[in-house]
Amino acid sequence: MADARRVGRHPLRAFLAVAVALAALSVLLPNPVAASSPPLPLAYDGTLLSNLSAPSLAPGASGTLSFRVADPSSFGPMSSVLLTLQVYAFNAFPGNATSTITTAGTPVLVTPSSSGTSVNLTLDPLSPGTSEPGSVGVVTSDNTPSGDFAVRSALSFRANGTQFLLESRGWFTASEWAAATELPGGATTLNLTVLGVSGVTPETAILITSSSWDWALGLLLGGALVLVGLGAFVYFRRGPKSSSGVR
Repeated sequence: MADARRVGRHPLRAFLAVAVALAALSVLLPNPVAASSPPLPLAYDGTLLSNLSAPSLAPGASGTLSFRVADPSSFGPMSSVLLTLQVYAFNAFPGNATSTITTAGTPVLVTPSSSGTSVNLTLDPLSPGTSEPGSVGVVTSDNTPSGDFAVRSALSFRANGTQFLLESRGWFTASEWAAATELPGGATTLNLTVLGVSGVTPETAILITSSSWDWALGLLLGGALVLVGLGAFVYFRRGPKSSSGVR
């Protein structure tokens, strides 16, 4: 009772104690998850990011990964345009063993200002009906293994006062993708609200070959890997729509 009376006599002291405790807790807890990005307008025509194409290289060689970013005529001007490209998975051959990338021998993406397995490119603002081609360098080393290095993409921009974010299949786990694309009974959909993005972008893969035979085998295996991203992108862009955030 004595302790309770002391607290009651000093409400300011009790308030300060609680405030200090909450401040300390906020430092320890992770930052809250950002709000989901709004789905794109219905007039979106699927050409925001296209021509995403990676090279076929021998170990130690270098090449170019190209792309095109467009502002559909139905959109307003696009500003704060940011494209992210990241090497995120490796499919070895022979053997067809898929795994996350390792630092040894992984191809490096190169821009005028940075290099690494992940790069961010700030693009010029776009007016409706215009597009901008672009590319990044791809550099391998002598110990880069034969196989396909998958590259995922993400595109963010601002249009008509709204911030949009599009990401490719590789940014989501298998369970996240299944929750957004599978309906009861086996039907397919694409619920962007579940994914928390405005749309889905395509993916590509860097093919590393050490001989003509490796090249032929890698092309077959690489096609299957790339179609995971591109096939979903094309199908859901043209396929059936859901009532909740579906393109």
